[in-house]
Amino acid sequence: MDFVPTLLMEVGSHQVEVTETLIGVGRFLVIFVAARFMAELMVRLQLPTILGELVAGVVIGASGLHLVVPPEAQAQLSAGVLGLLSSLGGMTPEAVTSLYGETFSSLQVVAEIGLFSLLFLTGLESELDELVAVGVQAGTVAFTGVVLPFAAGTAGLYYLFHVPFIPAVFAGAAMTATSIGITASVFGELQWLKRKEGQIVIGAAVLDDILGIVILAVVVSLAGGGAFTLGPIVKLCTAAVIFVAVALVLSRFAAPAFDWVVDQLKAPGDVAVASFVVLTLCCFAAQAIGLEAALGAFAAGLILSASKHTHDIESAVKPLVALFATVFFVLIGTGMDLSVLNPFDPANHEGLVVALFLLVVAVVGKVAAGWTYTSKDPTNRLVVGLGMMPRGEVGLIFLGLGTQAGILTPALEAAILLMVIGTTFLAPVLLRLVIGGQSETAAQTT
Repeated sequence: MDFVPTLLMEVGSHQVEVTETLIGVGRFLVIFVAARFMAELMVRLQLPTILGELVAGVVIGASGLHLVVPPEAQAQLSAGVLGLLSSLGGMTPEAVTSLYGETFSSLQVVAEIGLFSLLFLTGLESELDELVAVGVQAGTVAFTGVVLPFAAGTAGLYYLFHVPFIPAVFAGAAMTATSIGITASVFGELQWLKRKEGQIVIGAAVLDDILGIVILAVVVSLAGGGAFTLGPIVKLCTAAVIFVAVALVLSRFAAPAFDWVVDQLKAPGDVAVASFVVLTLCCFAAQAIGLEAALGAFAAGLILSASKHTHDIESAVKPLVALFATVFFVLIGTGMDLSVLNPFDPANHEGLVVALFLLVVAVVGKVAAGWTYTSKDPTNRLVVGLGMMPRGEVGLIFLGLGTQAGILTPALEAAILLMVIGTTFLAPVLLRLVIGGQSETAAQTT
């Protein structure tokens, strides 16, 4: 009767496979339904859909319904979900909980693919040639818009709030970004995208992303290395600058070679596969020299931005971003512990003050950048400053990487989240008020 234990083992293995499948598809079902519902709501409120995905994560995650709970959140899965999976899979609730935690890494891998795809698309959409005309102004605005919030945020957290140095530097770095997508969308709606202010902001936003991602790559790499000394900082900064510079050079010379290769391919999916070969190669190269793979993904987009197949690449990548980047942003929300922002708990008061401090520095630092460039033609500097304000998806990418790297405390994590949400909500509203008010005034005078 040796076959009996084997049969029991096979039954047990089948139950594990069934439960694992239920967990996997169930998580995707909850994530996509919640994200789509909140994204549709944001569209109707004329707000970025990215915020809807983040809020969806908060609703279904550790601070909400506990339908999708990352193991590091130290929160229990909803009793209803646990009971349903247990009964359908024929396993005990304890076994389901254990399996849930063990399989969560597969969801994080999907989210990481979404992050890399999104950064690749961001680099791909960087119109470098169109920005040359406003290069000096954009460079000045970008440099100031990075230095002011980064320096003020880092120094304030470190000296005033006694936040450890690396988390303080990371929070400062998270404030350097500018969301190209949100700003471009608002300027496009208000028909200011082709005006000089719009071009300066878009150019500065591209440079902000490059500078910010370089800073981010350095900080995350140093955070995993232990000792914080000048040598590794110089080495990583140099490597990051060289890496981006090489990507910019390759965007001129490597794109034709890529186009030739793609033209030789005949099998379906040629553009998508070839693009992801470049993407993964750049991620591998960045990680191999001690930088973050995220910087490699952005660099891959820059390299292919001059390709004649850019439109086809975007068409191939955007559906992947729509699916997998959604998982990335929702997962950020699921791990958020918003209880640290409860104003009725005295222990949270310092965290709320930190959140307010970050928001003020984030707003003032970017708005001030609008007054740092020179121009022969009259321009609206307030519009430029406000256009630099939203952190949007780029700020959330920073936050997600900080969370994955274990750099941030729950309070600082939530404070950065509020800074990102605050600037992303405020910027479209204020831009519409300022530009809309000017449009009405111009209409009355004519």
